[in-house]
Amino acid sequence: MGRDVNLNRLAIFVALVRAGSFTAAAAQLGMTKAMVSQHMLRLERELGVTLIVRSTRRMALTEAGAAFHADCVPLLEQAEAAIERVGDQRSTPAGTLRLTTSTDYGTAVVAPALAEFHRLHPRVQVDLVINDQISDLIAERFDLAIRIGWLRDSNLRATRLGNFRQLLVAAPAYLAEHGVPRRPEDVAMHGWIAMSALVTPLRWTFTRGRTRRVVRMRQVMQANNAAAIRALVLAGAGLSVLPDYLAEDDIQAGRLQVLLAQYQLLEGGIHAVYPDPQPPAKVRAFIDFMRDRLTKR
Repeated sequence: MGRDVNLNRLAIFVALVRAGSFTAAAAQLGMTKAMVSQHMLRLERELGVTLIVRSTRRMALTEAGAAFHADCVPLLEQAEAAIERVGDQRSTPAGTLRLTTSTDYGTAVVAPALAEFHRLHPRVQVDLVINDQISDLIAERFDLAIRIGWLRDSNLRATRLGNFRQLLVAAPAYLAEHGVPRRPEDVAMHGWIAMSALVTPLRWTFTRGRTRRVVRMRQVMQANNAAAIRALVLAGAGLSVLPDYLAEDDIQAGRLQVLLAQYQLLEGGIHAVYPDPQPPAKVRAFIDFMRDRLTKR
C-alpha cells in the first residue's frame, strides 16, 4: 500500500495539523482551502483510514491520525535536513575531496597546494592518490584528477588550469665531460634518457620562430616517469627533457643546466578532469584555487 501513497501529501497533512484549520493551512501553503481538503481526502483514501474528523467549525485528529502525525513529523524533518545538507555541498566546500594525479606532479605541485587549500577550507578532508596510470574516476570514486600533458578523448568534463614548459636539461658534470650542444642536431650525438610513457620518446621537435628542427635521439636509458628521468639526469647519465615544475629548483641551484634555451619544445597542458556535470563546492573551490595558484607561478 505504501507505494501508492503520494508522499507530498504528508507535508500538507503535517502543515494542516500545525496550522489547526484548513483555512490557516491553505494560507501557509499557498493553496485554496478546497485543494487542502481534496489532498486530505485522497491521502485518507490512499491510507485506508480516517485521519481527521471535521465539523463546520472544528477539526480533530483521530487516533490513527495522531499516530500517523507523530511518525510523519520526524520523517519530514529528516528530509529537510538531507535537502539542506545537499544544498550545503553545492555552496560550501566540505566533506572528503578524493583526487588523483601523477607521481611527479602530485609530489612537486599538488601535495603542497593541497596543504594550503586545506588551511583555507578546513571543513574539506583530502584523500590524494598518486598513480601514474590513468584511473577510472567513476569506478574508483574520485572527485577529480589533475592530468598533465595532452588529454585523451573521453566523456569526462575537463577544465584547463594552466600550461607547463618542457626543458632540455643536463647535469654540469655531464656537459663538462661530453660538451654542450649548440644546435638541435648536436643533441643526437649525446646519450638520451627517454621517457618510455611517451608515444614518440626519441623524436623531438625544436621550434625557433618559423624554424622547426626535428631530431631523433640516441637512447642510452629509459624510465617510465619524470621523477626517475630527473634522478638519472642529475646523476650525469645523459640529456633529457623535464617539465619546468620538476626542474626549476635544480636549475636555480645549479644542479641542472638548460640547453638550447633559444628553442622551444611543445608546451603541455594541466587539466582538472571530473565526472560530475554539477561538481560540488569542494571540487569547484579546488579547481579555482589551482587555477589561481598556477597563474601566479
